[in-house]
Amino acid sequence: MQNKKLNFAAIDIGSNAVRLLIKSVNDGDSPDKMTKTVLLRVPLRLGEEVFGTGSISGEKEKQLLRTVKAFRLLMKVYDVTAYRACATSAMRDASNGIQIARKVHNKTGIRLEIINGLEEARMVYDSHIADLLGREGHYIYVDVGGGSTEVSVISNGKLIGSNSYNIGTVRSLGGMVKLADIESLNRDLAVLAADYPDLKIIGTGGNINKLYRLKGNKNDNRLDVADLKAIYDELKALTVEERISAFRLNPDRADVIIPAAEIFLNIAERVHADSICVPTIGITDGIAHALYIRYLNDRED
Repeated sequence: MQNKKLNFAAIDIGSNAVRLLIKSVNDGDSPDKMTKTVLLRVPLRLGEEVFGTGSISGEKEKQLLRTVKAFRLLMKVYDVTAYRACATSAMRDASNGIQIARKVHNKTGIRLEIINGLEEARMVYDSHIADLLGREGHYIYVDVGGGSTEVSVISNGKLIGSNSYNIGTVRSLGGMVKLADIESLNRDLAVLAADYPDLKIIGTGGNINKLYRLKGNKNDNRLDVADLKAIYDELKALTVEERISAFRLNPDRADVIIPAAEIFLNIAERVHADSICVPTIGITDGIAHALYIRYLNDRED
């Protein structure tokens, strides 16, 4: 008799989009057997207001509330065993972020956790990227979001450390990235390049996933930096409308894809990497994976 199928849900309240991922697994199977059942993405772009005004408007709050209500209903339909909902850079920076998280909880029953950059990086690592790539070698795991970029160092399968920088695609579009943050990232990258020869990059986030699909080698999750530079040059020469038409990009992807490519190109240059591994998984995968691990551990106790 086949074991019962379990569903675990992850909600990511990001600066550019809000996502729901439901992953399924047969009870007792190993976490690497988890499969994607539902993936929804709503382009709320909370960071557009927050990084300019410092707060989330009443209209954006209503849109967020509607979105979370819809996610809650879908989670009921799929009878999820456990969920976790995390808010990142935009909600962190918003002066009314905590207040809105409380309202969402009161009206939907969904508890939003506003997590810091290091916790965000840790969740990404929980997607077990190191296991996918093998235990040997030195990697930096780079997750580029709308409001921040997380950089984690993985050496021989172990997480050495993580840093979060207020450098993101939506923040960049609004001209709200501070020079001090760029300089801090570049200094840290110089140290990493010196300490870890032959450093390899693992890239995550919706933009690098799209860039990979546009230009990467579909057989090995590898995006050569030269190919990334070529597609970046091609995209940058076009207007947003032309990018939407020529490459079938969503409107909310067609603008942020340029600063995302610039962030990855800068990092690759500074650590002397000639390619980026793009496994097309991220924070929501990490959340779902960790929920199932906790379920298995609790059952054994």
